[in-house]
Amino acid sequence: MRLILFKNTLFLTLTLLISCANTGGDKTAFAKAESKQPTTSNVVVIDSSITVGANRTELYLPLLVNKNVGVVTNKSGLIFTETLHTEAQSTHLVDSLLSMGVTIKKVFSPEHGFRGNVDAGEKVKDGKDPKTGLNIISLYGKNKKPTAQQLEGVDVLLFDIQDVGVRFYTYISTLTYVMEAAAESGIPVIVLDRPNPNAHYIDGPTLEKEHTSFLGMHEIPLVYGMTIGEYAKMVNGEGWLKDKVTVDLTVIPLKNWSYQKKYALPTRPSPNLPNDKSINLYPSLGFFEGTTVNAGRGTEMQFQIFGAPDFPKEHFSFLYTPQPNFGSKSPKHKGVTCNGKDLRDEAYMNTVNLEWLIEAYAASSKKDAFFKTASFTLHAGSTQLQQDIEAGYTFKEIKRKWLPGIERFKKIRSKYLMYE
Repeated sequence: MRLILFKNTLFLTLTLLISCANTGGDKTAFAKAESKQPTTSNVVVIDSSITVGANRTELYLPLLVNKNVGVVTNKSGLIFTETLHTEAQSTHLVDSLLSMGVTIKKVFSPEHGFRGNVDAGEKVKDGKDPKTGLNIISLYGKNKKPTAQQLEGVDVLLFDIQDVGVRFYTYISTLTYVMEAAAESGIPVIVLDRPNPNAHYIDGPTLEKEHTSFLGMHEIPLVYGMTIGEYAKMVNGEGWLKDKVTVDLTVIPLKNWSYQKKYALPTRPSPNLPNDKSINLYPSLGFFEGTTVNAGRGTEMQFQIFGAPDFPKEHFSFLYTPQPNFGSKSPKHKGVTCNGKDLRDEAYMNTVNLEWLIEAYAASSKKDAFFKTASFTLHAGSTQLQQDIEAGYTFKEIKRKWLPGIERFKKIRSKYLMYE
C-alpha cells in the first residue's frame, strides 16, 4: 500500500510539473474586471503556504484503492503545484486521479456544469465529458439528488467544489443532497476541503424553516463562516439530512489556513463571480437577484456594480448596458442603459451591507414591482427583510433583528470547527 501511494504521489507531482504549461481554459478571466482593477488595498494576495484538501493525496488516495469512485465536482476542483495556487499551475482533480490509475466510475456535476460553462439557473444536461469520456450526471434541474440507480456501482463518493460561504450559493445544497443520497445507499463520502473566502465573519438573516429551498436548505445565517468540509460535518452531526440519516463522512482538511487568512481563488467558482472583489461583495449584492435591479450580470463586473434604467442619474451616475455574455445569456435589462453605482473600490467587506439594497428600493420609481417576492424571500430566507425595507426600517434596525439567530448558530457552529 505504501509503495503504491508513493508511486501515485510521485506521478502526480511529475504530471503537474509537465502539464502546467499546457493547461487549457481561461487563465485570465478571473483576474479581469473590465478596464478597471481593484485598488491595491482591495487585492487579495495568494498565500502559497496553504494546502487544499485535494493536494493532500497522501490522506485520501489510500481510501480510493481498488474502489469504484464517483466524483462530485466542477471546474474549481483543482490540484496545484506545491508553490502556486493558480489555474495555470494546476490540473483538474478528475484528470489527475485518472492519470494515477484511480477508477472513476461517474462524475456528478452541480449548477453551471462540470467544466463550469453553464448559466445560473440553466438546465445542466447529462452527457459525456469530451476530454475523458466519463459519464457526466447532472445534479441541477429536476435531478438535484443522485438516485439509487445513478449510484449503482459506486463504492465511494469524492466531493470537491469551491464554496464562497453564502447560503444562497447552491453548491452547499448539492452537498446536502449528495450526503443524503450516499447515506441512503450506504456509500461513504470524502469531502476535500477548500478555503472559504468569506469565512472571516458571520452575518445576515437566518433562514426560517418554512422558506427552505435549493437556495437555502438549513437554518443558518446568510454568511456562515465555515469551510465546506466543516459545513458537511455540521449537516451530518446535527441530523439535518432527511429522516435524520447520517453518512460515513471523511473530511480531508486544509493545511496552514485560518478563518482570518485572505485567500485569492485561482479560478472563477462560477461564471458570474469573475474575481475576488465580486466574491467579497456577493453576500450584500446577491439580494438584488430577487429584485428588478441588475447586479452586473451581462457585464464583466458581476456583483461589483448595480443599477436599473429607472434610477435617477443624478444619484446613480455609473452607466452601463447589460448584454448577453459568458454566464448570462439573457441578463436583466438586456440592451437597456442602467443608471447605477460602481462598488469596485469599496473597502474589504467584513459584514453584510444592506445600505445599497435600501437605497435602491428608495430610488426605484416602481416600488410595487421592485421585489420579485417569491424569489427575494428565498434569497433572504424569510419574509421579514422585505417587510422591513418596505416599512422604512434602517439598516441598523434590521440588523438588530439578525443577532439572536446569529448567536444561536454560533453555538452550533462551534462544535464543528477544524481551524484556528
